[in-house]
Amino acid sequence: MALPHAVDTTNPDEVYRHVIGVFSSHGWRESEALMQILFRDIARLFRGEWPGYMACDMRYHDFQHTLQATVCIVDLVDGQHRAGATPHLDRREAEKAVAAALLHDSGFIKRTHEPAGTGAKYTFVHEQRSCEFARAYLPTIGFAPAEVDDVCAAIGCTGPRNRISTQTFSGPTNRLIACMLVTADYLAQLAAADYPDELDILYAEFAEAYDHENLPPEKRLFKSARDLKQKTPDFWEKYARPMLDTEADGVHRYLTVTGQPNFYLQAVEANIAEIRRRLQAEMAQI
Repeated sequence: MALPHAVDTTNPDEVYRHVIGVFSSHGWRESEALMQILFRDIARLFRGEWPGYMACDMRYHDFQHTLQATVCIVDLVDGQHRAGATPHLDRREAEKAVAAALLHDSGFIKRTHEPAGTGAKYTFVHEQRSCEFARAYLPTIGFAPAEVDDVCAAIGCTGPRNRISTQTFSGPTNRLIACMLVTADYLAQLAAADYPDELDILYAEFAEAYDHENLPPEKRLFKSARDLKQKTPDFWEKYARPMLDTEADGVHRYLTVTGQPNFYLQAVEANIAEIRRRLQAEMAQI
């Protein structure tokens, strides 16, 4: 199992090799051709080489974030499979999990007739847009309609306004995939080595989304980049971590290697401590 930063998520080829390595370790070598197609096509989409779409212009929710989430969800699949836990994920369900991770933020990518601003303006509807792309794309590479529904059910749970407990799934394995995707989406970004440095960029995305939605100042969750930074420790401790423990069924336990700590959670806690340290240092200078 990879540590949070052991795979170079700036390199799609390395992430692909990590995915194939995990799949092969479980005897799922038949997945290699599909994974090649998925990684090739999603890389093309983010680069602006997909018909009808522009290149991804997000600075926070960029291709690296997608690859970070993909590494994390594969680590979750790996850990859950090695633990012999139920419900049991088979090869096809693992493929759906990877597809969901690779596609979950595709909705941030603008279509060619949407040139104004950046994809950040679609922050509050990007899950829906991601599913629109998934429904058009996945059938072309062999996903059945019911399988596409399963992928979209998982993607739909990644929005902060959505809850896994209120969604309908075709079965327990697909609910598990949703729990894994939500967990990977949160932990991958919060555990990233540069997370404390990226909060100004994240706020800029929120600000563009607020402006696009014409949201009045009093209804904006974050009033400034500093406000976002000040609220981040509470976001983790009072919302994200409890949500991952309960709503997402605590599947992050599958990232824990026997006899060792959960390196993803350790990395998140270190980042939260660093954000607090920086805020305290700023206050001391006032």
